[in-house]
Amino acid sequence: MSDDTLPAAGASPAVEILAVGDEVLNGDVLDTNSHELCVLVTGLGGRVTRAATVRDDVETIALEARAALARRPALLFTVGGLGPTGDDRTLEGVALGLGRPLRLHPEAERMVAERYAEFHARGDVPFAEMNEARRKMARLPEGAGPVENPIGGAPAVLVETGGTAVVSLPGVPGELRAIVDGSLDDLFARLFGAAHYEERALVVELQDESAIADALAGAVGRHPDVYIKSRAKVIGSTPVIRVTLSARGPDAATVDRLLAAAADDVRRGIAAAGFAVAAERADASGGD
Repeated sequence: MSDDTLPAAGASPAVEILAVGDEVLNGDVLDTNSHELCVLVTGLGGRVTRAATVRDDVETIALEARAALARRPALLFTVGGLGPTGDDRTLEGVALGLGRPLRLHPEAERMVAERYAEFHARGDVPFAEMNEARRKMARLPEGAGPVENPIGGAPAVLVETGGTAVVSLPGVPGELRAIVDGSLDDLFARLFGAAHYEERALVVELQDESAIADALAGAVGRHPDVYIKSRAKVIGSTPVIRVTLSARGPDAATVDRLLAAAADDVRRGIAAAGFAVAAERADASGGD
């Protein structure tokens, strides 16, 4: 990895996601990976500012990567295209976007070789030896380093440049999940620190969102640090409006104060409109 250093983690580091794959844009595969990363980042106290999907085209990947780096997010995830076949071209695109060549990385080569030896011992692949297709997964952008993939053949890749950490993840959902759950703890701690995120929901037995729209609009204006959103849904056979309030901050106490004040305001507004909150739910997560 390069000597570039990341800025000190704030309460809400910006994160971008670049999903790569013809299969996604052809409608053959549903991109659950981007959704999972959004959930992860939000829970860590970060903020996904952009998510894009492109085809397996080196120039297009490079263009999107350069544009993302110009916006200087704390973290850029690329998803998919790390495998051994000719259409897996994400690292070529990332390298082009960074203006760096691809180099065979000895540690990445060792990781790939060990993984395929394990696969062969289990009878999952027909031979254990490295070939050019497998070695392709160990060619990384210059200055990048491999990140352990606990269950798959292709390591993830991390490179830091200009204040942004670029993490390239495989597109197989189980592999992506294993990497973000266990192999990126140090990076996440450095980026997100003790940032805390919490979400609360107020449930109103009501079908018509417009009936409480003014009350919510007033609360939004008075609590700019809290995201307030209403959604109509059905719980059992009962139509309800679920009013979600979410906030992030440096610690749980700060977030609790923000949400408590906003929730009280929303309740008063709903009561003034002639309705009542029937239930309240909370979902807290974060790095603390």
